[in-house]
Amino acid sequence: MSRKTVNPALLVIIVVAVIFSLTGCEKLSPSYLQANRYFTAANHHFTEQKFRLAIEEYEQALSYNPDLIQAYRFLGESYKSLYKPGAEDERNMEVAQNALDALNRALEIDSENKQIIHSLGDMYDKMRNFEEAEKLFLKILEMEPTNMNNYYVVAGFYRRYSAENEDLKSEAERMYLRRLEIDPESPQGYAYLAQFYDEQTPMPEFDKAYKAHLMRTELEPENHLVWYTLGVNRFQKGYRLQNVLKRAERIAIADEAEKALLKSMKLDNTHSFTYAYINMLYRNIHTRLYPEREKTFIAQADSWMERFREVRKRELEMEKLERELQRGEIR
Repeated sequence: MSRKTVNPALLVIIVVAVIFSLTGCEKLSPSYLQANRYFTAANHHFTEQKFRLAIEEYEQALSYNPDLIQAYRFLGESYKSLYKPGAEDERNMEVAQNALDALNRALEIDSENKQIIHSLGDMYDKMRNFEEAEKLFLKILEMEPTNMNNYYVVAGFYRRYSAENEDLKSEAERMYLRRLEIDPESPQGYAYLAQFYDEQTPMPEFDKAYKAHLMRTELEPENHLVWYTLGVNRFQKGYRLQNVLKRAERIAIADEAEKALLKSMKLDNTHSFTYAYINMLYRNIHTRLYPEREKTFIAQADSWMERFREVRKRELEMEKLERELQRGEIR
C-alpha cells in the first residue's frame, strides 16, 4: 500500500482553521494582533512611567481595536499621571479632559468595573470637582458595602474638602463610624477613627480620640504602639491645654500619659519615640505641676532623653542596613 503525502500548504490551512474555531476569528485578525502589539508596548512604557510614550502606544492600540477596555483605562491613567492639580493653563486642562474622556469611555464599556470607577472619581477629585467625585466614590460604597477600605476612601475624600465645608467633617466621621458598625472588633477601625479626631484643626478632639485609643488597648492589649499613641494623645492634651484645664484635670491627664508610655516601654523597650515623649512629659508638664520637684523631674527627663538617643541611633543603623540590603550592597 502506498503512503500518500500531505500538502504542507493544506496542513497550514487546516491548523489555522482549527485555531480560529477555538479562539474566534477576531482574535487572530491582523487588527486584533496589531492592537495587542501596541497595547503590550504601551504597558511597558506605563510601567517605566514613560507616560507620553505610553499614550502614543495606547492610542495606536485603540485605532486597531476601539473596544479594548484596558487600553482606554490605562490611556486615562497615563493622562492622569501627566495632569498637574491646580494648574489651569490650556495644556493642562487638555490633559485633564483627555483623561476624563478615556476613563469615561472605559466606564461606558464596563459600567460595573470598580477600578475604573475609582480612577475616574480620583481624577475628578484631583480637579476639585467635588460633586462628580462624590457620586463615583459613593457608587463604589454601594457596590461593595462590606469592603472596609471603601469607607476609608470616602472618609479621606470628605476630609480633603472639610476646610472648605465644615459639614464634611461630620460626613467623614460618619464613614469611620459606619465602618466600625460593620466590624466593631477591628483595631484598625478604631486606629483610623482616633487618628481622625487627633488630627482635627485648629484643635484635636482629644477625648473622642482617647476613647478610640482605649478601645484599641482592649482589643490589642499587648501592642506597644497602641499604648504609645494613647500616651501621646494624653500628653498632647495636657501640654496644649495646660493653661486652660484645672490643676486636678492636668494631674489626671499627666498620670494617664505616664502610665500609658511606661506600659508601652514595658511591652517593647526598643521604640525610641516613647522615650522622647516621656522626656517631654516630665520636662514640660510635670515640672509645672510640681515646681517644688523641678530638679528631680529635669534629671529624669535628661535620663529619658539619653535613652532616646541610644535607641534612636540603633533604629537609624538598622534602617540603613535594611536599605543597603534592599539595594544589594551587602552580600
